[in-house]
Amino acid sequence: MEFTRTFDLLEKYKTIYSDKKDALAGKEMGLWKKYTAEDYVYYANNVSYGLLSLGLKKGDRVATISNNRPEWNFMDMGLSQANITHVPIYPTLSKDDYNFILNHCEPKLIIVSDKILYDRIKPIADKISAIIDIYSYNEIDGVKNWKEIVELGKKNENIQKDNLKNIKESIDPAEPVTLLYTSGTTGNPKGVLLSHKNIVSNIKSVCKAFHFNENHKAISFLPINHVFERTVNYYYQFNGLSIYYAENLGTIADNIREVKPTLFVTVPRLLEKVYDRIIGKGRDLKGIKKRIFFRAVNLGLKYKLNKRNSWFYYLKLRFADKLIFSKWRDALGNVELIVSGGAKLQPKLIRIFNAAGITLIEGYGLTETSPVIAANNIVTNEIKLGTVGPPLSGVEVKIAEDGEILCKGNNVMLGYYKEPKLTSQVIDKEGWFHTGDIGIFEDNKYLKITDRKKEIFKLSSGKYIAPQVIENKFKESVFIEQVMVFGENQKFTSAIILPEFLYLRNWCTIHGIKYSDNKELIKDKKVINRIQQEVSELNNQLGQAEQVKRFRLIFDEWSPLTGELSPTLKLKRKFLLEKYNDIFKEIFSVENNKEY
Repeated sequence: MEFTRTFDLLEKYKTIYSDKKDALAGKEMGLWKKYTAEDYVYYANNVSYGLLSLGLKKGDRVATISNNRPEWNFMDMGLSQANITHVPIYPTLSKDDYNFILNHCEPKLIIVSDKILYDRIKPIADKISAIIDIYSYNEIDGVKNWKEIVELGKKNENIQKDNLKNIKESIDPAEPVTLLYTSGTTGNPKGVLLSHKNIVSNIKSVCKAFHFNENHKAISFLPINHVFERTVNYYYQFNGLSIYYAENLGTIADNIREVKPTLFVTVPRLLEKVYDRIIGKGRDLKGIKKRIFFRAVNLGLKYKLNKRNSWFYYLKLRFADKLIFSKWRDALGNVELIVSGGAKLQPKLIRIFNAAGITLIEGYGLTETSPVIAANNIVTNEIKLGTVGPPLSGVEVKIAEDGEILCKGNNVMLGYYKEPKLTSQVIDKEGWFHTGDIGIFEDNKYLKITDRKKEIFKLSSGKYIAPQVIENKFKESVFIEQVMVFGENQKFTSAIILPEFLYLRNWCTIHGIKYSDNKELIKDKKVINRIQQEVSELNNQLGQAEQVKRFRLIFDEWSPLTGELSPTLKLKRKFLLEKYNDIFKEIFSVENNKEY
């Protein structure tokens, strides 16, 4: 079977995977509802028939705003084979972002997952003339349900079957299939237009880095509307894996234990939280159990990839595994592979998870590159700690004179929707896409990301500072949840720090520190001194100019909903600089700068 368009995956389900009983699964009323391969094809086809019966045509757009669920795929494939552009949107955006995106892309229909999203979107949609109607996946009184589209399609199958067949045959792989809006860490989101060819080429390239099949299961919990999770989901489907969709971020641990997946993809922040919780439980142990736990952890932190430790090391690791690391695997459902993307992964996490018998690797890409540019390759065993691996097969990468990573290949986007000038700024005349990331090649093969080009700032001394490097180092502390480093055009580097309050509160209890809430807690001198101790220790691992000379503690949690983080949990620096402007002014005030 030739695979050139995303909807060609349905042919595999009709033939090769026709007997698959759990092609897709989602939680309903506390139980896993499984959809067979036959169910998948049935719903996708009837979605296509239904949309065509509603009068939608080539070039029209349909926006979906939803959590991860099997129905997302039914709608996605139904749109794809009907040549209607799918615009999946994060369910955690602000009203301003929804307003901008929906006015910018002007969809004919919107599909939401539940009443909360419907109530947020309806007032915005009512003011956009292009939007005909809103449907919901969940049953909501007075709101059209997505199954009405399915039933309409079923009713009109005889009329639309030949029509759909002709449409599918006419679709060129170079035509747009989806419009994805970047999370927008600065300014308004940009609409990235991707073709079938973009996505399919990336799926085929990813297949050469990983080797899973229909005997395996995956769990999906990163937002499926994000191109990373979406392309990986297509990879699962191309290779016949069963896909189970987690209920929400709060149920991931339980869902993993239930499903026992072979693999999943994630972002560094979630892995950092998993690790911090494990370490936190270890600190609560007493006596010999605590010593055994941390001996295992310290051993794991010395792990070298590609079996480069001594025989004596592996002998000790065997005992550590029996006593400690086997329990880690049980907690993660005995998962075989975790792939991290979206931001730099702390090397210590790679060491200790691999020591624990859980293969953890990282890859790299952007929405504009469909997305994967490079990944550590478990098929060829081309894996190197601290790098994102070699470029994928079929993807060209080079480093520009200023250190920027450039990419060329079939995976590079068609362009930014309605923004030809912006497109020409990032894709040069030779077809190289300018990623905005700074990097180097190690051993002439492995790509290493050092920072974001736009995030690097210069102190008044002329010294350039790469904030992500410092932030990742600081987040290794169990006392620190989030940190943002700043100091452009100033004499020294500073930071705002959001403590890991769960751990900090436990520490306060042990030390008899009383407080009424987090706001009061961060003003306590003993707390400030303890965080200063962490900062001082971490500063010893940094160059003089990089060291954080001043910091301020904050108490309000950061999230995509409140605007401090993007949906993929990256810092929205512009928003943070505006939100904490008073703190920045105070830190760099004339009075506070006297000693410098």
